[in-house]
Amino acid sequence: MHLAGLWLTDFRAYDTAELRFPPGVTVISGANAQGKTTLLEAVGWAAAGKSFRGVPDAALVRVGAEVAILRAEVIDEERVQLLEAEIRAVGRNRVLLNRQTLQRSRDLLGLMRVTVFAPDDLQLVKGGPAGRREYLDDLLVTSSPRYEAARSDYERVLKQRNALLRGGLRGDDALGTLDVFDAQLAAAGAELVRGRVKLLARLVPAVGAAYEQLAGARARVTATYQAEWTADLDGDLDAALLDALCTHRRAEVDRGLTLIGPHRDEWRLLVGGMESRTHASQGEQRTLALALRLGGHRLSTELTGSAPVLLLDDVFSELDEQRAVALVEHLDAGQTLLTTAGALPRGIEVAHMLRVEAGRVSDET
Repeated sequence: MHLAGLWLTDFRAYDTAELRFPPGVTVISGANAQGKTTLLEAVGWAAAGKSFRGVPDAALVRVGAEVAILRAEVIDEERVQLLEAEIRAVGRNRVLLNRQTLQRSRDLLGLMRVTVFAPDDLQLVKGGPAGRREYLDDLLVTSSPRYEAARSDYERVLKQRNALLRGGLRGDDALGTLDVFDAQLAAAGAELVRGRVKLLARLVPAVGAAYEQLAGARARVTATYQAEWTADLDGDLDAALLDALCTHRRAEVDRGLTLIGPHRDEWRLLVGGMESRTHASQGEQRTLALALRLGGHRLSTELTGSAPVLLLDDVFSELDEQRAVALVEHLDAGQTLLTTAGALPRGIEVAHMLRVEAGRVSDET
């Protein structure tokens, strides 16, 4: 699988852009704030239907425009597929795959998978649990798309349940509705957590192997998944979550918020038995963040049978020479799009060179 072409109109700072990508490594160079990351962001949107920078779709539409147009051509073995998207500043997006309208964002999964390396990946280690949950869930649904239904169902019911709780549960009808929401939340949440736990069992060894390769030394990487609502992750999760929701109902009504469930779970990363968030050095934390991405990339390749497209967004500017060279040495073969404002580490075999200046792209190959 590889991305063959990308066309943009009114996407962030780009009036128009037309790019072709060969297999192998494409380097996108240019000074800071010229639009390099935007190109990777567009590729990421084509794969997942959202920005990997965590911004709303409205932010992707060029100032003064009402809609951004994104087209991406993906070649999977001998099959050529075309994604066309109208991303609107206001209102519902329109997305077509091979000229057929997609009704749900989950239908986009499987067209093209990507692995994103970015400087703020350090927050996967240093930051709070929300970022780690999102990383895990994104890897889960791209590797096993069936879990997207559980995640989207959980998020939908959680939003509805919180709205009901904020209203104060006035009347028997509200209590009956809450019972229904509890059952739906427990079913979707339990399925999501089963997927998370199953994925972690395979992910952690892959991350540990990647960490040792990047650090050039042996180190034991472990993880623990913590769910306040159950101590038995191998038990009946549906029943455990439903019971916890009932137990916390009074407190949740008082707060107007769902206080228990997978949206508040944590998984802790340890290096050598020590909590990485609080006890690892800055270098160890950065190595672990890289290992999370590299290990996840390898596991996704193993589970799906094809390598995701690698998107490396100015990663080498944050690394010392040892880690930069180690990352290059251990990146798997496949298509890579790499942005940089400076020199490249040794060992990169470049197939294509692009230059970005003020939202305009030129071919330097």
